[in-house]
Amino acid sequence: MNTYDIACVGAGPTGLACAMEAKRAGMRALVVDKGCLCNSIYHYPVNMVFFTTPELLEIGDLPMVCGGEKPTRTEALKYYRKATEHYELELRLFERVTRVDGHDGAFTVVTQTESGREERYAAKKIVVATGYYDLPNEMGVPGEHLPHVSHYYTEPHAYWHEDVVVIGGKNSAVESALDLWRNGARVTLLVRGAELGTSLKYWIKPDIENRIKAGQIRAIFHARVKEIVRDAVLIEDGRTTRPVPGKQVFALTGYHPDYEFIEALGVQLDPESRRPALDPNTLESNVRGIYLAGVVVAGRHTNEIFIENGRFHGKQIVEGLKG
Repeated sequence: MNTYDIACVGAGPTGLACAMEAKRAGMRALVVDKGCLCNSIYHYPVNMVFFTTPELLEIGDLPMVCGGEKPTRTEALKYYRKATEHYELELRLFERVTRVDGHDGAFTVVTQTESGREERYAAKKIVVATGYYDLPNEMGVPGEHLPHVSHYYTEPHAYWHEDVVVIGGKNSAVESALDLWRNGARVTLLVRGAELGTSLKYWIKPDIENRIKAGQIRAIFHARVKEIVRDAVLIEDGRTTRPVPGKQVFALTGYHPDYEFIEALGVQLDPESRRPALDPNTLESNVRGIYLAGVVVAGRHTNEIFIENGRFHGKQIVEGLKG
């Protein structure tokens, strides 16, 4: 079994950037992911446009070119495919890492393929860059896993002239509600708190507020979801429970890193913030030889790290290894 200098768990922009930096430093790197290349971006809304400009999404010192001022989801996926090809990265996609055995300098990454076959890869160092988009914050209510309920928003066409319920009050929920309404859906936005999220994008906030004020999008605040049934969401309203009609339900309540996997590696997480114990200079965790990169560094505070700053973690880790 050949030994890699670094095995990166996660084939998103941060994981790819780590592998690129390792390869530029003369190291042999492997990237493993349970899904496709840039699996999170692949599952973004089909017509999504990034908030940031292209140069802030670049990895491996390769320029990103796009048709407009800001890149689309499709343009970003194409860029990361081409960047991966340019560096000729070794990938093992659609393989879930089940465990990591061994110790610093002699790790074994054990994976399971889609067909159920077990694979093993030897690596001196491990980089965990698993992101957080694969694990939604579930509400834990009956009916949450019915076929018409989704924790991901795709595109609006199928819901033209239909009742749709969007659960959540932050950017993803609000943007989805606006997109659905603009494409002919009858939208109800259920917000748990007394108001919309305070971190709404500056151009989104007045848009949704005006739509609600005009009655174009119905918003229910202090809404506590009790159950989801075939054609409605049951919410608590004072002492009674009443239905809100919805052929489709988008439960956009946020996402979180895979804490269970990280802790299984032996990495210590703060009980409250879920931030991992690590050296802020090298990003090495309390487990020698295991490094963390991207949003997993922030624990529950997933709004602190994006592609724009997480992409530099690879350079930070490789510089530490070289030093």
